[in-house]
Amino acid sequence: MDAPTATPTGNTAAARQNRIAEAGGEGAGRGPDGDRSSGWFVPAPGATATAGPAEATEPPATGPAPTAAAPQATDTDPADGPRRAADAAPSAPESPAVDPAPTAAALLFGSTPPRPFAAPEGHQPSPDALRVRRTLAEIEPVADRATSYFYALLFVRHPDLRPMFPPAMDTQRDRLFKALLTAADHMDTPEVLGQYLRHLGSGHRKYGTRAAHYPAVGEALIGALTRYAAAVWDAETEAAWVRTYTKVSQIMIDAAAESELTSPPWWHAEVVAHDLRTPDIAVITLRPDQPYPFLAGQYTSLETPWWPRVWRHYSFAAAPRPDGLLTLHVKAVPAGWVSNALVHRARPGDVLRLGPPSGSMTVDHTTDNGLLCIGGGTGIAPIKALVEDVAEHGERRPVEVFYGARTDFDLYDIDTMLRLAESHSWLSVRPVVDDRSQFPDAVRKFGPWNAYDAYLSGPPGMIRSGLDALRTVGIPGSRIRHDAVEELVAAAG
Repeated sequence: MDAPTATPTGNTAAARQNRIAEAGGEGAGRGPDGDRSSGWFVPAPGATATAGPAEATEPPATGPAPTAAAPQATDTDPADGPRRAADAAPSAPESPAVDPAPTAAALLFGSTPPRPFAAPEGHQPSPDALRVRRTLAEIEPVADRATSYFYALLFVRHPDLRPMFPPAMDTQRDRLFKALLTAADHMDTPEVLGQYLRHLGSGHRKYGTRAAHYPAVGEALIGALTRYAAAVWDAETEAAWVRTYTKVSQIMIDAAAESELTSPPWWHAEVVAHDLRTPDIAVITLRPDQPYPFLAGQYTSLETPWWPRVWRHYSFAAAPRPDGLLTLHVKAVPAGWVSNALVHRARPGDVLRLGPPSGSMTVDHTTDNGLLCIGGGTGIAPIKALVEDVAEHGERRPVEVFYGARTDFDLYDIDTMLRLAESHSWLSVRPVVDDRSQFPDAVRKFGPWNAYDAYLSGPPGMIRSGLDALRTVGIPGSRIRHDAVEELVAAAG
């Protein structure tokens, strides 16, 4: 567990190098010139990837900054993941993982769509699904204008909703269209869409979303579609959209009402320790004002007093503790509003707000499969929590951890991971210092992995290459877990 105290005294660059050498560092690789333009932290040109909450990026803030008010991966800022999605600042642009104050699409479908679902063989889409998809195909070429018009209608007709949104709306313009595409693809799979929407309905209570807001969003949606899908718009198409939106909104409204009976919309959490591990990475320990139920491997959304209405996702770096304390790893991202505030400004005594826990990258304790855990950068945080969870359950199932970073210095938590390996014979920790593309080879070198469940956490480029590598070594997609906190749908790297 992370104690509320500071870094171990041996955590100097020299000591870290010695510990890495002692661990073997198999699979580690460097480019001949220290080139960081490629490798498993950087997506290939044109590749799409998703960021987990422990390792998302914050693009520069281009809009007006929110007004500070007195009192979530890595994080991203509105213009800010992962997706699902946090803290790395890779050398190439990555898909941000975001959970800002709700976009209109978030009020509709939230910030992370359900994963793709294969319809049963022979399945025929319903008439409503066909009409919705036809509409989406029609507005795709003008999606930017359609989404801008949507927001204009929403804010002009319902100005009282504007304060729920971040002042900078730049990066929110295309989220609605992508969210609708995803929802349309799941219209005929209610077991998938329904479960996801129930989770979102309860989670969006932290934004102040109420049942009365949904009709306003639906009204603006229909208005925008009527204008920009005129060539295919008719009474039957409008009726299909009304039915679809009514179904979606009612699921979320019902879920919020049910959640209200058992949990608060948010938790206040006091910073009780702030440990600066590197100049831009902090380990932050929080004390929530009431019990915060979560599982190892999950993440939270977080709002700071310095950037109200701007929420970010961060993974928990420890399994649930008897004292109720929570630990987060945060890397300050260039121009990242929230991450820089947490790393460079937050101090013990500051109070943050937490949304409900999310994520499905948890240990299945009903099986004795081994765990193959791959964490890059601050993506090691949820991996560490998973290791603690296995230890606390008294299981002796094998756990293999590959801890990746661009340089030895970036392995900021290697001492903690190696101490865990010394304490548990079933745990192996292998640092992978990888400036090129050696990571997949490192995984292949050690196998076989056919009796393992895989867990991925890190920046989008790592998730992408990691998925490809794991599939090539024979691990089926159903046994590969990673939480994607995308911008409503996977974005290009």
